[in-house]
Amino acid sequence: MEKTVSELEQPIVDLEVDRSAVDKNTTTKYSRGRVHVHARAQMPEKQLFSFAEYEAKAAEYTGSSEYSYWKSVWRSFLKKRAAVGMFIIFLLLFLFTFVAAAIGKYDVFNLRIDNSLMFTSPNSEFWFGTDNLGRDYWSQVWHATRTSIILAVSVSFGQIFVGVVIGLVWGYVRKLDRFFTELYNLIDNIPVIIYMTLIALMIGKTTLVMGAAMIGFGWLGTARNIRNLVFMYRDREYNLASRCLGTSLWRILYRNILPYMVSVIILRLALAIPGTIAYETTLTYLGLMDISTPSLGILLRNARSYFLDYPYLLIFPAVIVSIITITFYLVGNAFSDACDPRNHV
Repeated sequence: MEKTVSELEQPIVDLEVDRSAVDKNTTTKYSRGRVHVHARAQMPEKQLFSFAEYEAKAAEYTGSSEYSYWKSVWRSFLKKRAAVGMFIIFLLLFLFTFVAAAIGKYDVFNLRIDNSLMFTSPNSEFWFGTDNLGRDYWSQVWHATRTSIILAVSVSFGQIFVGVVIGLVWGYVRKLDRFFTELYNLIDNIPVIIYMTLIALMIGKTTLVMGAAMIGFGWLGTARNIRNLVFMYRDREYNLASRCLGTSLWRILYRNILPYMVSVIILRLALAIPGTIAYETTLTYLGLMDISTPSLGILLRNARSYFLDYPYLLIFPAVIVSIITITFYLVGNAFSDACDPRNHV
């Protein structure tokens, strides 16, 4: 039995001797640091691994990122020169509404009716001519432009804000899906112009009332679109993990879901502004807006009866409405593409 044990132990000793010899030879062979792929299993540990020194400053530098989403959005937008040019045109147009009041010869709030100056064509005294009451048309057009832009931007922002909030809750909270669906169907199945007519007759035709009414009925499309998009991201793994960690509802909506919809929101906002101006023009044309505050819709409404004989009364406000519509359409599409993370390099 002892002999058997010694016989069994002898190969082990020999093996250990052989291994040490191999390690010695391998160390000598790879001392220069040459890498042999096929013999990597025989390389010593100090040849395969090396100690990585830690430097706090270098670790902080490599761990941080200089990427900024909004800087990338801005760089992508600036590459589209046509959209940038249209955006500059719109800004200049809006700023000129303030300059025009200063350089104009007549104050829009102190215009006097003069029948002897009725329908005066544009000249050096009246740069845009006069209307059917002999009042300066230049001051009216630029004041109406400023009023319409402010109204359109305010109403559009209100519609988008309400639509985004309702759409996020509608799409994420499953218990409220049926309620918002029925509310959407109730409002959408009846023409909005009927609601606007009832509000104008029962409450009033002031700009504030009609603006609030346009917000109250204009959020439907945005909310429906956002709700459908939320369905795509609601049950993603990171949202499930956030719910398991006890993250609040509004934080999940704001931090996890909303960033994926920035491009859609920007596009709808850009298209809502010219759409609001067109809708305000329609309401004014139908007599559902207060005509005491000049706007482009009111000027177009008043000019429809004199267009054939005095076309300048319709041309000036119509051209401005067209410029606003085209600029916002092009800028909105370009900025929406820039906000899409897939287009960032």
